[in-house]
Amino acid sequence: MTKHQKRLSVPKSWPVERKTETFTVKAGAGPHGEEGVPLVVLLRDVLGYVDSKKEARYALSEDAILVNGEPINDEKRPIGIFDIVAFPGREEYFRVFPDEGGRLALTEIDEDAAGSRLGKIEGKQQVPGGDTQLTLHDGTNVLVEDGSEYDTTDSIVVDNDDKSIVAHFPFEEGALVTAVRGNHGGKIGEIDAIDITPGSGPNTVGVSTDDDGFETIQEYIVVIDENFTGDDE
Repeated sequence: MTKHQKRLSVPKSWPVERKTETFTVKAGAGPHGEEGVPLVVLLRDVLGYVDSKKEARYALSEDAILVNGEPINDEKRPIGIFDIVAFPGREEYFRVFPDEGGRLALTEIDEDAAGSRLGKIEGKQQVPGGDTQLTLHDGTNVLVEDGSEYDTTDSIVVDNDDKSIVAHFPFEEGALVTAVRGNHGGKIGEIDAIDITPGSGPNTVGVSTDDDGFETIQEYIVVIDENFTGDDE
């Protein structure tokens, strides 16, 4: 397996210029799979806080950067959609959110909002002992005693400290959602209709927006809350 990552072949969601140089940093092992952006790319190419991997390693060694409430010491740690990136010393807090077109961007939030993160439920199974394990979009797991109220495609908000669920948003008509991939990435609206496709084809979702609306496949849609719209500011 190569240790290098060509800029031209990175996922479309990565916020990097593709034609300025040949290579960029390859993401390490961790959450978000191939879609995860190395932390150093955000620090260097997006925020401009460091100029090199060496500077990034120094900042990380000082526990100056938190991801989802935990200090990170690997500059290649993959960062992805809905992660919370915090700089307590600067009193700066960001949520990873897609801009129009689906490229990952950093949205500034306040300290209270940085105390939890949103996750889309993509798997659900009972584990020994009777608890239910919910697998989120980034591959992390959350255990609940009673999983009957949670369905795949629902979203939950998880406290970064004790990993408890502090909010639950069902995937249903009228829900506030965003598209995280595809031609409508970054758009926010409410679900108008959920069309179940017979057979193996993907289900589609109709979403109304302030402008008009759009339709995309269900896989690209995530239920969110009003904190993502900026109306609370």
